[in-house]
Amino acid sequence: MMKKELGLFLLILVVGCVVAVLNPRFLSPINLGNTANLIGLFGLFSLGEGIVIITGGIELSIGSIFALLGVIFIDLLVTYALPWWQAVIITVLGGTVLGAIHGYLVTKLKLQPFIVTLCGLLIYRGVARYYTNDGTAGFEFGQRLPTLEWITTGRTAGVPHSFIVFLIVAALMAVVLHRSVFGRYLFAVGKNEEAARYSGIRTNWVIAAAYILCGALAGLSSIYLAMYTRSISPASHGNFYELYGIAAAVLGGCSLRGGEGSILGIVLGTILLQVLQNLVNLLGIPSSLNFAVMGTVILIGVLADQQLTRLRNRKRAR
Repeated sequence: MMKKELGLFLLILVVGCVVAVLNPRFLSPINLGNTANLIGLFGLFSLGEGIVIITGGIELSIGSIFALLGVIFIDLLVTYALPWWQAVIITVLGGTVLGAIHGYLVTKLKLQPFIVTLCGLLIYRGVARYYTNDGTAGFEFGQRLPTLEWITTGRTAGVPHSFIVFLIVAALMAVVLHRSVFGRYLFAVGKNEEAARYSGIRTNWVIAAAYILCGALAGLSSIYLAMYTRSISPASHGNFYELYGIAAAVLGGCSLRGGEGSILGIVLGTILLQVLQNLVNLLGIPSSLNFAVMGTVILIGVLADQQLTRLRNRKRAR
């Protein structure tokens, strides 16, 4: 795995150097700070997406979860005037519950993860639009939440708190995935669920836990995204964000077949994606091509994974 991560790190350096040469503004403190903030915002939920992919599943409803939990979070603060910490707990619990529902449908009712989360994508966005009567949810004019704003959008020594929280969560997830029995179970289930079951692993519990963890991180991310945008249009908020998470995981070495991946790889994949997005902006490439760039990146990542798998199989055959 370290070869993949080293290659990804070198690719980030090369792309960063090319962008810096083409546009020196890339290395300006303002641009680096803004890029770090976006890495933090997108990295949080990419970690959860990666954990699900390692089990051989997929999570397509994250963007719609952001829309639903985002409008609920703002409503709790504005309409119901709840203390910010209570609104945070409720929102994270909401994401956890949605993850648990996905886990139940996948493990107990044996539905395909693609179908479960695709339905979630449609249902949650529809509920969010109904909840706001297809309007926009936002904070009242002049409303201030200094502590919450400092935690979510503040900076320390120029480093965005979203980026710091992302690194802390990534470190915790690295311990869980690479230094715990649960982490070994995740890889085992992703490699061969049936073999894992026969070896005594409670595969249903492991898969459900992966979706619950992903849902909790989506709930946390929805808070950071809501505070970043300050207003949410449920028809568009979070659209296609699940693709960013999938792209970051795939670029980081997570195989869509399951059983492979690392937290460091997902972190590096997230960084590479945001550097590429920054390249698009700084070089004056039309923003409409953002998704084209992302789609190309996912395709290259999948092709590279396929080629590496073939090479490994050939070596084993010898």
